[in-house]
Amino acid sequence: MRLSGKVAVVTGSAIGLGRAVATRFAHEGAAVVVVDTNVQDGRAVVEQIRKDGGCGIFVRADVSEAREVAAALEAASAEFKRIDVLYNNAAVLLHDRDARAHEVSLETWELTMNVNLRGPFLFAKHAIPFMLKQGGGSIINVGSPTGLIGCAPNLTAYSASKAGIFGLTRAMAAAYARDGIRVNVLVPGTMDTPMNDYLLLDDKKREQYSEAVPAGRLGMPGDIEGLAVFLASDESSYCTGAFFSCDGGLTAV
Repeated sequence: MRLSGKVAVVTGSAIGLGRAVATRFAHEGAAVVVVDTNVQDGRAVVEQIRKDGGCGIFVRADVSEAREVAAALEAASAEFKRIDVLYNNAAVLLHDRDARAHEVSLETWELTMNVNLRGPFLFAKHAIPFMLKQGGGSIINVGSPTGLIGCAPNLTAYSASKAGIFGLTRAMAAAYARDGIRVNVLVPGTMDTPMNDYLLLDDKKREQYSEAVPAGRLGMPGDIEGLAVFLASDESSYCTGAFFSCDGGLTAV
């Protein structure tokens, strides 16, 4: 198993892409800390991990609240004695409130930034001291094509928050490379997950988005699992500060 002996913290892992990665990490031998505000589904993920023979705990935490983040990582360390992998997946997309810049409310902007950018920063800030003590680790931030290209002009706050992820990743990668801490971005394309239900429940829009992808289909949670495992494992020991796309060729055209 490729993650045997490692402890992985996965934020936003009660549903969707985070859930898929958390369960795959456990399948690959990691002890997994499932972090979410969705208590019912988060606990269900841990129950499934244990039922499948894996090891995991659930910790409720709001990623935008510094005290809750610190407490979550302390709980992880107390339970498993180390933190090897941080997978920053938690995010919000306020499709019914996000808009062009002059139309976005300050409340929507701040909520999006607090979860999507402040959250990964806080988790990294509080996880890195553990990684420094043990001599290394892997931080994987989840990005979006919206942070690289102007493909979502009506999602100003979300796009800006994801652009910030790329900058945060590169700065941390350069700062901690000599400490054995790797920091990379996994960039999913248009994925068939609950976050995108507002688009994909409409059959016509689903077809349009599928056709826009060179691979001819939407991404599924299972599509990113292997890449996530690679970045979490020692197989990617020379990879840091990089962006790894899993988008069916969406950003290649």
